[in-house]
Amino acid sequence: MEVILLEKVQKLGDLGDCVSVKPGYARNFLIPQGKALPGTAANMAVFEERRASLEAAAKDAREKANARANSLKEIGVITIVAKAGVGGKLFGSVGANDIAEALTQAGISVKKSEVRLPEGPLHELGEFDVAVHLAADLNETINIKIISEE
Repeated sequence: MEVILLEKVQKLGDLGDCVSVKPGYARNFLIPQGKALPGTAANMAVFEERRASLEAAAKDAREKANARANSLKEIGVITIVAKAGVGGKLFGSVGANDIAEALTQAGISVKKSEVRLPEGPLHELGEFDVAVHLAADLNETINIKIISEE
């Protein structure tokens, strides 16, 4: 199925690109999320009329993402306190939601879905580098330190 991208989509294309995707991906994700339009001639004309406003919105979103990335760089180490056993294993885990809450308390608004933990939740004490996905091609790495609750 051919679609016209209304914003940059990671590993797919940029604003205005006409790409071929599987029909389910287009119907269930791209079109409902407002990231694409079906690739018809009528929709191409509609896109060309909206192109300037879409490019301005993309530029604004990119500037906001860069500002958030700079804030994350300045924050330093985020410390999370958790209950742990003698060997340094946590009772439970520290997940994306916990990290997002810690960042929000530190003054930077981050959603749970923006925190990337490719190997799953953290289950032990120590320092970890965690990626925060801010835009289609912008990830910032933060340092998380998990300490034991006394």
